[in-house]
Amino acid sequence: MSRFTHLQAVLFDLDGTLVDSAPDLGHAADLLRVRRGLPSLPYEQYRPMAGAGARGMIGVAFGYGPDHPEFEALRQEFFANYEACLTERTRAFDGIAELIGALQDGGKRWGVVTNKSERFALPLTAALPLFEAAATVIGGDTTPHAKPHPAPLLEAARRLGLPPEACLYVGDDERDIVAGRAAGMPTVAATYGYLGALGDVSAWGADAVINNPLELLNFFDLA
Repeated sequence: MSRFTHLQAVLFDLDGTLVDSAPDLGHAADLLRVRRGLPSLPYEQYRPMAGAGARGMIGVAFGYGPDHPEFEALRQEFFANYEACLTERTRAFDGIAELIGALQDGGKRWGVVTNKSERFALPLTAALPLFEAAATVIGGDTTPHAKPHPAPLLEAARRLGLPPEACLYVGDDERDIVAGRAAGMPTVAATYGYLGALGDVSAWGADAVINNPLELLNFFDLA
């Protein structure tokens, strides 16, 4: 099982992989409805689309796509709402703190590569003590391309001073696995976040699949 023992660093997606930000994202979207005199929607309707960002949240709240004439104004208001409540309800998934601690104790460096823009990713990670030891945080606009392009992952490896093949990438979306493979990194698909029954993880081509964070330790020999 210790197939990743030789790797020197682990890079993670953020939302749905390290942290559960769905409650704050859902709240920011639901405010759009409430302010327009519409009834609040149950949080459970927002959660499955948390990984899809503003597009997913507005889609749940109003059924609008990016081609709708009101979409852009709603998107900007959603961003403002989210910025105001960024870490009120967001927490690391159960087991993440223990996972990070074990990796660090085993001499593995770690960092974050997310499609969340730096406007949100940097203050969010700065506000949560978990991320004090992160070696790097790469946002969706840190490089000219976001995932599934490999550029953000290659930039993370560059900042760590490591070849891409020395880094493992863990994510909960097919785009994460596509990006990791394109960057030449081994990949792990995480199913414990927002995925639910929405995707066939086996079709993504990841090197491994985990159903809870601590399962990742099965692939390392950290003793």
